[in-house]
Amino acid sequence: MSFEKKVLVIGSNSFSGACFSSYALKQGAHVIGMSRSDEPNRVFLPYRWMGKDERFKFYPYDINHHQDEIMKVVNRDKPSLIVNFAAQSMVGQSWERPEDWFRTNAVSTVMLHNKLRWCDFIDRYVHVTTPEVYGSTDGFIDEETPFNPSTPYAVSRAAADMSLKTFVEAYGFPAISTRAANVYGPGQQLYRIIPRAILYFRLGKRLQLHGGGLSCRSFIHMDDVSSATWSLMDGGRVGETYHISTNEVVTIRELVERICRKMDLRFEDCVEVVGDRLGKDAAYLLDSSKIRSELGWKDSINLDVGLDQCISWVDQNLDVLKAQSFDYVHKS
Repeated sequence: MSFEKKVLVIGSNSFSGACFSSYALKQGAHVIGMSRSDEPNRVFLPYRWMGKDERFKFYPYDINHHQDEIMKVVNRDKPSLIVNFAAQSMVGQSWERPEDWFRTNAVSTVMLHNKLRWCDFIDRYVHVTTPEVYGSTDGFIDEETPFNPSTPYAVSRAAADMSLKTFVEAYGFPAISTRAANVYGPGQQLYRIIPRAILYFRLGKRLQLHGGGLSCRSFIHMDDVSSATWSLMDGGRVGETYHISTNEVVTIRELVERICRKMDLRFEDCVEVVGDRLGKDAAYLLDSSKIRSELGWKDSINLDVGLDQCISWVDQNLDVLKAQSFDYVHKS
């Protein structure tokens, strides 16, 4: 891949988008970042941790309200590579105002695709979607698994996924889709389970464990997801979907127990078991053999190493983090 090419990262303030922007800069790329809000505290922006980089340009553009502005930048700067992380992503909250999730994840996303398909300078468009579209599943599943979404969030993402497939087939739009397991790493928003648990335990607060933490998940470090995404921009097959995951499976309870051990705390002293969330999937485990066999990609950061990194990040930034909001704040 030519490092002189520009990469547009839509949703660059998200955890995944910020980490990928940092990864792309380290590969020598020029990055155009766009997100619906101004940049948050730099503690949540890995691409800012090495100082200001002139190869990164940021625009506070929202796909719901600024598509004309977005397209003006796209047609002016002509990025050959686009990765779209932008989405309303909270599952439980999608029941409260489902119309907001459908507007962002389906209507506005399809509108954007319909504009981008005319840009003949785009070599690859990576659509970052979610395994939530499969619903709860048994065992490891591959990319051909039928959709069975069980929440407004999942239905809204499935709608855009299916629409994009028609754009590839009808127009030759050079899109690739990715579905990653549960991502984590330093810099993640505090309402996510790993940073929330670590910060709560450092502050002596009890963590609410929904449903006793019995649901199974595979957690993958965002640096591994970024390396996979980078590889797919260069070598992934247009029209294909790729799972990005590890093969290690833990329950949420086991995950929290592991964090407690690393912090020399008793699990029983740190958690409060509460009722489960509506529509929460018991498990989704992704078979990632496709990207491994086609591109030779493999994950390199195991969960123990990644959790140590997250604990260090919280400890190094504790004064800043404890002053931030611990809860998800909805923006329509």
